[in-house]
Amino acid sequence: MYAAERHQLLAQRARRDGRVDVGDVAAELGVAPETIRRDLGVLERQGIVRRVYGGAVAVERLDFEPEVAQRDHTNAAEKDAIARAALDLVPDRGSILLDAGTTTSRLATLLPADRELTVITNSIPVASILATRPGITLHILGGRVRGTTLAAVEAWTLHALDGLLVDVAFLGANGFSAEHGCTTPDMAESAVKAAVVAAARKRVLLADHSKYGTDQLSRFARLSEIDVLVTDSGIDAGVVAELEEAGPEVVLA
Repeated sequence: MYAAERHQLLAQRARRDGRVDVGDVAAELGVAPETIRRDLGVLERQGIVRRVYGGAVAVERLDFEPEVAQRDHTNAAEKDAIARAALDLVPDRGSILLDAGTTTSRLATLLPADRELTVITNSIPVASILATRPGITLHILGGRVRGTTLAAVEAWTLHALDGLLVDVAFLGANGFSAEHGCTTPDMAESAVKAAVVAAARKRVLLADHSKYGTDQLSRFARLSEIDVLVTDSGIDAGVVAELEEAGPEVVLA
């Protein structure tokens, strides 16, 4: 296959799927990963894609936010592993705040009934998981519910968070990097996440490796504000060192 044909295929794949994985495409086409990286570099200079860790995303999709059901099936095994690892950071008793997200929802499912926990959340899915769970005192934050993420946002949510101080907050993100911190496409949701960071003694970010380098519109925290980052083993060892230098302890699930 000629280079121009690969470029066309990669551009079509990025527009269709929103993302191109270097390893997958290299294996499919029978070429070296470095060849695909060079191709993506060409497409990046043309403004078609933006390179991220492990591949590239379509520029037109950088502000795209998939629905909860779609995100729940993306990197599901990695999210399950991250949730199991995060369980070790849940106190035996005390208060935790669970941000909206498919990985935090998995953590909610794993919370044991024998811990005396006060759980605060702005997530409708998390609240539905924990509403009848023994041992859990559940508080749900009010506000406008975003249909995309099923998360409460805006003034009522921010007002409820003001003055809270929880033991541990577990947050999700659409993107993270040492340079730009923790980011998300929606500014209303970003404001709530920033308030969650401010309301916690300990902040734990739950994000699989595909989120690395996918910086989004609005930053809600620098990595120096995050105490622990729980991600999966798909992330490069060199990246782990870079992230830890920026502030958080990195736990690989």
